[in-house]
Amino acid sequence: MDYQQKLAEKLTILNERGNGVLIRMNYIKKTCADPKLRPSILTDKVMEPAIKYINKKFPNIDFRGNIQNLTCIQRQKSEVLTATSTYYDSFLDVIEFRDHVYELLNTIDACQCFFDIAFNFDFTKNYLDLITTYTSVIITLSRIDDKKALVGMFNCAHEMTNGSSDPSYPRLGQMLVEYDHPWKKLTEEFGPHTRSVTTALLSLKMVYPRRNLPAEQWRSAQLLSLLSAPATMLDPACCDTVSLSSFIYLSHSERWIGFLLCHSSLNSHQASQELWKMALRSGLYLTLTRDETLNIHKVSEDLFDSFKGYSKRVADIKECREHVLVNCGAMHRERRQFLRGAMKELYKVLEDEPGLLGPKALFVFMALSFSRDEVLWLVRHSENMPKLKTPEDYVDNQMAELLFYMEKLQGLMRKFNHVVQRYHVQYLAQFDALVLNDTIQNMYVCPEEESVLLSSFVSTLSTLSVKQVEDKEELDFRGLRMDWLRLQAYTSVNKAPLPIKDYPDLAKVMNVIQFHTKMVDSMEEMLLESSEVSILCFYPRVFEKMFSQSSEEMTMKRYLMSFPCVCAHFTQCGHPHCPEEAETMEKKSLRLCVTFLEQIAKQTSNVVLEICAEQCNLNDQLLPKHCAESISAARHRKQKKPVPKKGEVQKEKPGAESLRKDRTVATNVDKMHLMLTELCSTYSLCTDFIVFDHIVVPTEFLLSHLETRLAEIIVRMANYNQTTQEIARPSDLLAGIRAYTASLHSLSSYISVDVTRLVKSVLLQQTQPLDSRGGQTITTLYTNWILESLLRQASNSLIVHCPTMHCFVNQTTDTEPSFRAEEFSDVSELRALAELIGPYGLKFLSENLMWHITSQISELKKLVIENMDVLVQMRNNSDKPEEMASLKKRLTGGENVLKRMTIIGVILSFRSMAMDSLKDHCPYLMGPIECLRDFLTPEADIKVTLSVFDLASSAGLACEIDPALVTAVANMQTDNTSIDEEYKLSCLLLVYIAVSLPSLALDPNSSYTREHGGHNNNIHCLATAINQVAAAMFTVQNKNIMQHLKEFLLMASSALLQLGQNVERVEIKNRESVYLLLHMIVEESPFLSQDMLESCFPYVLLRNAYREVYRSFIITLG
Repeated sequence: MDYQQKLAEKLTILNERGNGVLIRMNYIKKTCADPKLRPSILTDKVMEPAIKYINKKFPNIDFRGNIQNLTCIQRQKSEVLTATSTYYDSFLDVIEFRDHVYELLNTIDACQCFFDIAFNFDFTKNYLDLITTYTSVIITLSRIDDKKALVGMFNCAHEMTNGSSDPSYPRLGQMLVEYDHPWKKLTEEFGPHTRSVTTALLSLKMVYPRRNLPAEQWRSAQLLSLLSAPATMLDPACCDTVSLSSFIYLSHSERWIGFLLCHSSLNSHQASQELWKMALRSGLYLTLTRDETLNIHKVSEDLFDSFKGYSKRVADIKECREHVLVNCGAMHRERRQFLRGAMKELYKVLEDEPGLLGPKALFVFMALSFSRDEVLWLVRHSENMPKLKTPEDYVDNQMAELLFYMEKLQGLMRKFNHVVQRYHVQYLAQFDALVLNDTIQNMYVCPEEESVLLSSFVSTLSTLSVKQVEDKEELDFRGLRMDWLRLQAYTSVNKAPLPIKDYPDLAKVMNVIQFHTKMVDSMEEMLLESSEVSILCFYPRVFEKMFSQSSEEMTMKRYLMSFPCVCAHFTQCGHPHCPEEAETMEKKSLRLCVTFLEQIAKQTSNVVLEICAEQCNLNDQLLPKHCAESISAARHRKQKKPVPKKGEVQKEKPGAESLRKDRTVATNVDKMHLMLTELCSTYSLCTDFIVFDHIVVPTEFLLSHLETRLAEIIVRMANYNQTTQEIARPSDLLAGIRAYTASLHSLSSYISVDVTRLVKSVLLQQTQPLDSRGGQTITTLYTNWILESLLRQASNSLIVHCPTMHCFVNQTTDTEPSFRAEEFSDVSELRALAELIGPYGLKFLSENLMWHITSQISELKKLVIENMDVLVQMRNNSDKPEEMASLKKRLTGGENVLKRMTIIGVILSFRSMAMDSLKDHCPYLMGPIECLRDFLTPEADIKVTLSVFDLASSAGLACEIDPALVTAVANMQTDNTSIDEEYKLSCLLLVYIAVSLPSLALDPNSSYTREHGGHNNNIHCLATAINQVAAAMFTVQNKNIMQHLKEFLLMASSALLQLGQNVERVEIKNRESVYLLLHMIVEESPFLSQDMLESCFPYVLLRNAYREVYRSFIITLG
């Protein structure tokens, strides 16, 4: 009969089912309480009259006589039925669960089962768990405010649809009414079970006090210390029933010892009273599930106030509550303090000698269990406590360390799982099996059913071998443990043939065996059971507050990674009975995890970049620009040193910061390096972890933060001011970036991160117009500055292109220039710029320059069109001086044409200088590229030629035809203009420029300067402009470049020779300087030669022109 009751199986199944129902009720409560998740039928204004009516009349709702209040449900009955059916079915699950629990509890009472945690540990634990779970389900159900509305609306819609109420509605409605005041009803229900419940609870009198000891006693007993007794270090840790239950199940026992359901024993049993008081003194709140708590003192006091003869118990409750408020916070604070040190010592020893994990595995689970209980106690009390004199007891700014070593110990157990398995497989086969066999042999009576189970235990254990572990054979002892639970049930009933209370040795041996089998096949389950802190997922404010408090402590920074790692355990919160909440929990867990990792990364990147900034400042002191004072001092070293003025502080030399008189005095850099060491240590906890199927890599968050901050710093170091058009010199910025990069590389000695990848990514983004976040880059800043400041002033002749020095220089003026052009445009600065923005950045700069050039060409074409008739006649009459002179008078806008061409020349000259700085960019490819460029012949296909020129230009090599300019000119073509018309405009433009050249002699700034190697108004840039623009235009139009440049040279020579005839006119003032322009055009052009020039312009005039301009130049020899 007893074998057929299936008590063990029912307890196991109902506990699992009960947990699912409990989580389901909690989910419904949270959903209905959250305005964002609340069912739409409860928030619909139309439904308000129906909801009020149902709540008022529940459960006896007149669905037919009062149809006026339920009209809205009648109209939407199918929608209401669909929306409420899930909730209705969930409440039916509670009824079903309650029925099965009552049936099982009645069966257990009928069998007069014996409960004692020291004998039938699993049987007693499952029994008490079931009662606790059932009570939690009922209490959570009673806290759902909308339960009556949901059930009533479903039944109303069901009756309107099917013509009758749901069959389960009467019972469900009655249950909901009964549990409006749940404790009163529960105490009535459990009255018949008082004897069994009291017996089970009283068996905890030896267990619970052991777990409730203060930290002083833990410390004096050297709890968890492997070093306290070195001689016994290799001995297996004791693991009898009492110690196992004492060490792992405290959170259960606190919930067990309520005595609310069987309160009558408090007046009849002194032992019950003492145990009850001890539980009340452990804290104010108990966990029902997740973040649902129970204020045990308030509930007990309210309940006992309603009973006669319980005034002393109410006084006891008040006394225990005062005890909690005065002593509990400090006691748990001391416990956490002890556990931090004990767990650190335990981890260090086991990390050094992982072989000890075999015999001392129990120590790990004890440490994890104690720590888990302290974390959970603080979490559920920290926000719910009333005003206290010592609120600091409920604030722990060192929680990170406790969580860190919990994670470390778990990681150690997982890493060396094979060590634990080998040890316990041998222990089970070579010791436990023998002891169990001897125990069975010494038993007087052993019925057949029990004998079969015990024999199977021995045979299963005896066949184990280490080879099974080495071969990675999957071992599964769940059947053995289930059989042991069955055996406990068989031997715990009244008048059992084999009463377990008569065989304590059997209980002890089997409980040891059960623990050892779990070490072999259920390591993850044991780790989860002893260290599960996923409740933190439901206390986000507390969790974030703990992180914030820990992050403020310098010594805790190395443990901060434990917070995001804890988020990896939140996957354990869910239950198959409630799949709807999985997505919400995933988002919540990832949000917390990402928040913590972002904060850690932000702190780390701040410190790293502060160190980099300090190193950059030190590096800046060593730059050549700061050495003027030192050189000046060296020159006057022999002179008598002047006495410094009063109050004047002498400037320290670079390196003075490294001189120390006292090493104990920590500088700011020392403190930052210490903080960096602490923060980087936290990344050693794990390289990656998984949160709800998302692989999280902590160092990637750090790299992301560093990338963002470094990009901002580089842009900030450029010091660009759009208003004043100020910007840092490229060489200074490059020096700063190099200093930052060198400092960043030192990060690799602290933590395994790819700094090279980080720097490459940031600098590559800086070569683009915008970075990955859409922010401006130094490419954009320098491009804007070059266009808006440097080239604009060069266009107005305030800055002169200086071919001899390969830079731009300022003109001498009365006003102080805003910047010195040569400091931004010489060879070293342009090379620095090329290194900063790279080929991509120079390409962007080139595209912007080309846009300005095409704008000028467009305006030039407009001028040509305005003077087209005159220019056509001038081209046709180029050999008739008198005709040309009269036509020239009719020509308008000549100076404008030359001005615009000069601007184009200035832009092209700067572009040529900038592109030339790319030559060192790829030294090993320059030879092949030059060879490919030189290999081209004029007969080659123009597309092939332009492709090769594009490659050569990107490498910084000069080409006969500028491919970028060709592309820009080609893009100017419109559908309205034919190729022939464009060709005509190009030819006439050259005519326009040629006949306008003599007018340059009128400009006083057209004088040639030997020092600069050019003219003061930048007209020497006309040579570059004419050659490159002509080559580009005629390439696009597929015409002969040389032929048209020859034509231009003839017309320009003819026009300039006219200047020689005007002996007395003002044009002759800068005539020689303008003559040189013709020579420059030929020198610049790959299509023209000196022979061509001499055939149309006498060389003697050029020679005399050079002698004339050089005569006015004063040479000084320093």
